[in-house]
Amino acid sequence: MTRLVILDAASIGKDLDYSGFAQFGNLTVFDETTPQTLPERVKDADVLILNKVRLTREVLAGAPKLRLICEAATGFDNIDLGYCREKGIAVCNVVGYSTQSVAQLTVAMALSLISKLNVYRSYVASGQYTKNGRPNLLEPVYHEIAGKTWGILGYGNIGRQVAAVARALGCKVIVHKRTPVGDAECVALEDLCRRSDILSIHMPLNDGTRNLLDRKNIALLKPDCIVVNVARGAVTDEGALAEAILQGKIGGLGVDVYSQEPFPKDHPFDKVKDLPNVLFTPHMAWGAYETRVRLLGEMVENARAFFAGEVRNRVDRP
Repeated sequence: MTRLVILDAASIGKDLDYSGFAQFGNLTVFDETTPQTLPERVKDADVLILNKVRLTREVLAGAPKLRLICEAATGFDNIDLGYCREKGIAVCNVVGYSTQSVAQLTVAMALSLISKLNVYRSYVASGQYTKNGRPNLLEPVYHEIAGKTWGILGYGNIGRQVAAVARALGCKVIVHKRTPVGDAECVALEDLCRRSDILSIHMPLNDGTRNLLDRKNIALLKPDCIVVNVARGAVTDEGALAEAILQGKIGGLGVDVYSQEPFPKDHPFDKVKDLPNVLFTPHMAWGAYETRVRLLGEMVENARAFFAGEVRNRVDRP
């Protein structure tokens, strides 16, 4: 019988029903899989279903029966795609499922940082508001978002949704994208950095985007620019961003993704995580309940298509 293994259900959500995969064979669900337990769990699998687990060439070589990998994400940089192509292992991802959820958190982060909500909330929560007796507090100064320039780095489904919300809030939108488009003002990366009051990042991680927002480009940002990264941590120079915040060279930093997840104590962001103009979240932008239900449904459909001899959301093909 076909053996299907979910390696890290907790990363997709313990509140979901995975029984839809059982129609294809014998299903085993693990909440988490460590590098130590991974070889044993993949060795007899025909189908692997995963979100964050890394499938290197060495790991995949220990899974001789493997025919299909269902990635619970759009990005698939955790899978050695070259090896899968060599061995004829099908790899499916899911595109467009998280657009609303990620765009929602992007805008929430930007609004929170530009409005200094961390500072104002702490003022009330600490008891200072009651103790001081003043009816209001207007320091630190915050600004309206209307009239600001919102720069978007990467203009796929999520970038377009963020652009639509930004325009609805009265922002001017500018975009940097490899191939210019007609529905937005496309500018060079250096111009994007110089002109943006808010800069949000929405692009996959690959050889062309790694460290794209580097130290040189970060130095071009306005001193009050709000930077929001909900794409991949390694798209930016995280050390340079931390330095920019510590030295007051940018106005705020919101991040949901990191080059190491979770980031360790010696990561540059550990030094700035408690600052009032910093908002870090645990890679949850994609994970609204409705989004995860949609994701799971698409993954089951990917498996159904594979077993029916159809091609659906295959990333192992040219």
